[in-house]
Amino acid sequence: MTRLGNRSALEKLRNSLKDSQNGKKKLISLCAGSGCAAYGTAKVHQALKEELARQGIQDEVDVKLTGCHGFCEKGPIMVLHPEGIFYPQIKEENIPEIIEKTIKKNELVEPLIFKDPSTKEKIIHEQDIPFYKLQQRIIFGNNGMIDPTSIEDYIAVGGYSALEKALFSMTPEEIIDQVKKSGLRGRGGGGFPAGVKWESCRKHEGDRYVICNADEGDPGAYMDRSLLEGNPHSVVEGMIIGAIAIGSHEGYVYVRHEYPLAVKNLSIALKRAQELGLLGKNILSSGFDFDIHISRGGGAFVCGESTALMASLEGRPGRPRAKYIHTVEKGFRQGPSNLNNVETWANVPVIINKGADWYSSIGTEKSKGTKIFSLVGKVVNTGLVEVPMGTSLRTIIYDIGGGIPKKKKFKAVQTGGPSGGCIPEQFLDLGVDFDELTKVGSIMGSGGMIVMDEDTCMVDVARYFLDFLNEESCGQCNPCREGIKQMLEILTDICNGNGKQGDIELLEELGAMIQRFSLCGLGTSAPNPVLTTIRYFRDEYEAHIEDKKCPAGVCKALFHYEIDEKNCNGCHLCALKCPQDAITGEKKELHKIDQDKCIKCSICYDACKFDAVIVK
Repeated sequence: MTRLGNRSALEKLRNSLKDSQNGKKKLISLCAGSGCAAYGTAKVHQALKEELARQGIQDEVDVKLTGCHGFCEKGPIMVLHPEGIFYPQIKEENIPEIIEKTIKKNELVEPLIFKDPSTKEKIIHEQDIPFYKLQQRIIFGNNGMIDPTSIEDYIAVGGYSALEKALFSMTPEEIIDQVKKSGLRGRGGGGFPAGVKWESCRKHEGDRYVICNADEGDPGAYMDRSLLEGNPHSVVEGMIIGAIAIGSHEGYVYVRHEYPLAVKNLSIALKRAQELGLLGKNILSSGFDFDIHISRGGGAFVCGESTALMASLEGRPGRPRAKYIHTVEKGFRQGPSNLNNVETWANVPVIINKGADWYSSIGTEKSKGTKIFSLVGKVVNTGLVEVPMGTSLRTIIYDIGGGIPKKKKFKAVQTGGPSGGCIPEQFLDLGVDFDELTKVGSIMGSGGMIVMDEDTCMVDVARYFLDFLNEESCGQCNPCREGIKQMLEILTDICNGNGKQGDIELLEELGAMIQRFSLCGLGTSAPNPVLTTIRYFRDEYEAHIEDKKCPAGVCKALFHYEIDEKNCNGCHLCALKCPQDAITGEKKELHKIDQDKCIKCSICYDACKFDAVIVK
């Protein structure tokens, strides 16, 4: 395909692509994101190509390997268009029947139809599945419809039309004004108004830089990875528009080294955009030059912080600096630098195309638009969820997420990654936005959401996340380096049965000190898991310290397993499952656990069908 010389050439190409794609009778969309790929998408795809060829209908069906569809636990996912028939957990042996029945005869393969885990109802169409039905996928929606390695697919669904508008129909000031009016706030965690940041960056003289933060380090979070894997051109287009707005000619995507598929698809996207003249010198003959480079980070969590990220970009150790001078004035290479994360950049083309008024009609008064969350943990439907700002936790966890597995009781949800807070059941009706989460001691973060059930020990949860943050601290400032270490030691003692009176108060005092005096956001937010679990689950801390008991039966030093003679019927299943041969007893007789041999692995507890294995 030749380089596009002007805006009319882009529009002509778009119309041509639409016409050619409309000629296909069927479209099979097969998820090839990292999650589905791990479940075997490559084998399914190969079987699909071979079967279509064997039946001689390969020219009648368009097969697209797409990015993540969001419903990650159901992979590999296949959706057949235009009907929108949803087949989850596809295996290569299912392909012949799908081709024979659904493709050729428009019949359903009954065993493959999605069954709602909560209602057991069979649901045929993707848009009717509660997980999808209650979302508003304005940023993530194209992931399931386009091949991320095909710039043609992106252009066909309207891609780069926002760039064309920004280049030829708007001034930089008008672009910034639209972003300001839209109310877009940075999705990387800080929630700073994007338009205000852009405006400030444009005011400062020097070589300006546009930077995309794809250093997604929160445990359980993969929103940015999935956007880069599935729709990299949306991020590229947003960055070019941002460059026009602030007057930049050079951009960088700082991406985690652990995201190989995201790097691969982004590299292809940049190359194809350059070949078509949508990136590089004299974009669409507008006279505007802008190029984007990829820089791969080494996996340091602290490099999600803006100044640490820019230091790493320059080849220096990724350590934050005090922000007496903001990065919009002196950032990367001491030049004015505009940093936003992947999801923020992906919002920009939507705002330019549909307008600030449309965008600001979604969400809450101070948090506009939608937000993508990674919903993981003790919840029936795990995956990526895009909902309007202000959607309640209950809607996300129960209506979209399907509630808690095995009819367990909800206990808490942690938002905002390892530095976020744990929110208890009493706040399930809280609308999720930047300000409301802050009020209850948590943060939005980049969008991680970890659900916990009644079997979770909140003291152990706080210890786990603090252990992560202790490892990831750059060690540059005393409050963070020493404070987190001291809090972790206290929590470890409590979990090991060595807690003492005054530990809770000391944790609160240390947490307040770290929040106040740490240099960067890692330190100032690090105490959140501890402080919120003390605030809402203080009784669990007291049980660990005063009674030397772990109510959830998680902290091994504080409990042991016994067999209840009233419930044990001698089925012998626990003894068969025990890896240490710690359970003795003949069949149909009372069994016993040898406490010296028991390693508290909980296998017997999970295996017993009669509630005879109990926690003491």
